[in-house]
Amino acid sequence: MTGGQIAGTATSPSALPAVPLQETVLLPERLGGLTGLDGFGLGGELLATFLAAFIVGSLMLAMTGVAGPWAKRKITAAFTDRIAVNRLGPAGLFIILADSVRLLSKELVIPENADRPAYDLAPIVVASSALLGFAVIPMGSGIHLADPEVGLAYVFAVSGIASLGLVMAGYASSNKYSLLGGLRAVAQNIAYEIPLVITGMSIVIFAGTLQMGEIVSAQAKPLLTVAGVSVPSWYALVNPFAFVLFLVANFAEVGRNPFDTPEAPTEIVAGYQTEYSSVYFVLIYLGEFLHIFLGGAIIATIFLGGPAGPGPAALGIVWFIIKIWAVFFATQWLRSAVPRVRIDQLIEIGWKGLLVLSFANLVLTAAIVGLIA
Repeated sequence: MTGGQIAGTATSPSALPAVPLQETVLLPERLGGLTGLDGFGLGGELLATFLAAFIVGSLMLAMTGVAGPWAKRKITAAFTDRIAVNRLGPAGLFIILADSVRLLSKELVIPENADRPAYDLAPIVVASSALLGFAVIPMGSGIHLADPEVGLAYVFAVSGIASLGLVMAGYASSNKYSLLGGLRAVAQNIAYEIPLVITGMSIVIFAGTLQMGEIVSAQAKPLLTVAGVSVPSWYALVNPFAFVLFLVANFAEVGRNPFDTPEAPTEIVAGYQTEYSSVYFVLIYLGEFLHIFLGGAIIATIFLGGPAGPGPAALGIVWFIIKIWAVFFATQWLRSAVPRVRIDQLIEIGWKGLLVLSFANLVLTAAIVGLIA
C-alpha cells in the first residue's frame, strides 16, 4: 500500500516540469511589499493581511456562487438526462445573478418562538467556519495566507466549528424537523470526523509535519519513472487506501449523498435549515458549498500535491482549482447516482466501518514508515 515511497527517485529529462509547490513568501508579505504597506509598521502589515484575506475569500465565494446556482444544476441534469438552466444568458450563467436577487429579496420570516441570538448567529457560524479554513491552504501562484506549524490541525479544528452552527440552527428554530436535523448533523459529524482526522494523521506520519506547506513539498519528490515520465509521490498514489477513506469521510462531513441525512427532504423537510429564508438561507446554503470546496482543498493539499502540475509556476492556482472542482464534481455525481442511506446505517458505517479501517490504516502506515526509517 505504501511501499512505493521507497521506489527510485531518478528524474527523467523528458518529464514535465513540475510547478513549484512551497512559496517562500506568503501572500500578505508579497502584497505588503508590492503596495508599500510594509513600511507602515504593524498597521500596514494588518492592512496587507486583510487585503490578502479579501482576495482569497472573494475567490472562494466566487467559485461557490458559480457552483450553487449553476454548476450543481448543470451536472445533475447531465447525469439524469435532463435540460438544466439555459434561458438566462449564455449556457444559463445569468441564473447566478437571478437567483441571488430572488433569494436576497425574499422576506425574512422568523419563527415566533425562535431563540433569536442563536437563530441569527447559526448561518454566520456555518459560512465563516469554512472561510477560516482556507487561511492555511497553499493554493499555488503565491496565494497562501499563512503557514503555521499546526496547519492541518487548525483546518480540522475550524471546519469542525460548523457542527456548532448546525446545532444552533436546529435548536433555535423551534421546529421538530429542524431539531432532528441538528441532532443528526452532530451524530454524523462526530461519527465521521474521527476517521477523517485519524486518516489525516497517517499523512502526517509520512510527511513528518502538520505544516501544510511542508506536506505539499514532501509530495514533490518523484515516486518512480514510467516510460520517461516522472510520477510524483502524491500521497493518493503512495497510500490509495487512505485516500479512499478520507474521501468517503469527507463526503459524510460535508453532508453530500449518500450521507445527506441531516437535511433528508423526504424525511424531515429540510432538516436544520427548514425555518430559514432570505439572506439567512443564502448564508447556510453558501456555507454548505464552501465546506465542499474546503474539503476538496484539504484533499488536494494532503493527497494530490496541492498546486502541483505540469507547466510554469503561474499555473499552480489553476491546477489547484481543477483539483477541488474535481472533488465537487464527485459530490454531485454521488448525489445523482447513489441513494441516501438511513440514519442508523450512516452511523453504523461510521463507527463500525470507517473508524476501524482508519485505525488499521494508521497502525499499518506507522509500521511501514518505522521499518523504512
